[in-house]
Amino acid sequence: MERTQALIIGGGVAGAATALALHRAGLTSTVFEAHRSGGDDAGAFLTVMANGMAALDSLGVAQAVRDASYPAAAVALFDADGRCLGERPIEGPARTMRRAALYRVLQEQVAARGIPVHHGRRFTGATAGVHAHFADGGTAEGAFLVGADGIHSRVRGLIDPDAPRPRFTGRHVVYGYAGGNPGDVPPDTYHMINGSRAFFGCTAPGDGRTWWFARIPGEPGSGGATPAEWRELALTVFRDDAAPAAAIIAATGAEVVGGDSYDIPATPRWHDDHMVLTGDAAHAASPAAAQGASMALADAVALADALSRHGGDHRGAFADYELQRRAETEETVAASARLNSR
Repeated sequence: MERTQALIIGGGVAGAATALALHRAGLTSTVFEAHRSGGDDAGAFLTVMANGMAALDSLGVAQAVRDASYPAAAVALFDADGRCLGERPIEGPARTMRRAALYRVLQEQVAARGIPVHHGRRFTGATAGVHAHFADGGTAEGAFLVGADGIHSRVRGLIDPDAPRPRFTGRHVVYGYAGGNPGDVPPDTYHMINGSRAFFGCTAPGDGRTWWFARIPGEPGSGGATPAEWRELALTVFRDDAAPAAAIIAATGAEVVGGDSYDIPATPRWHDDHMVLTGDAAHAASPAAAQGASMALADAVALADALSRHGGDHRGAFADYELQRRAETEETVAASARLNSR
């Protein structure tokens, strides 16, 4: 049986950041990731907002993230006819990057600090102690367990069997990468288009392509769609608009990824005596507010700081951490839901 101080379930943004934060606080951890690599959403991209960059700075990895990303300085809003409705700055510093790039940077930093990471270890449950069990028959023991296992968290259900299930937001989210810059987008600006049937956003960060996303109304259950089908769906809903969304989508090849969007308005219980949630496992927001990764990064720092203050009193530390983070994250989830519904 493997033994460590903290067992971290999930090796994505929340899990890797938590491992780095615990290391900074002098606590040992081991990360267990179900996927063989970064995860099944690695084709998407994201913006790390100012709060996320502040958390990365405190972890000593902000420069590595800056090196793997592009600046995001402003948002310009357009209607379906291509008319500019206004422009506003993004409170910075903020950075745009592939989700896979953020995974890679954080996981490289975890490895550099000698923190063990085990891929292909699918968590199945835990018993008092904490003894974690995995699908391959292996087990691990630690002083406490961190559920950083995403919106469909198994740890959340162990803490509270009556925990709410993820809620479909009524939108599919599609990401793609078009050749060139058909929309003539400035390199540090997001063009957001309120289309006649869906919402579109894009940026041309400087790698010779236009990165775009679309939030498209629909019904849940799109798991089997192919990249070509996602591309065609996006092209269909923007084809009749004068804004350049359709031209950008048409310039896109096979590099398209899509899925259903879910959130969790509130999670009543974030922890018990030995287990605690971070990131989407605790507070999942729709992508509309672009805060998912940044909230997870801030969680990691707050949890490690609370554990450092409370020493061996895990329950006290977990309660302190929740007190720091709950109100802010629930407000962000609600704001993102409002943006998503427009």
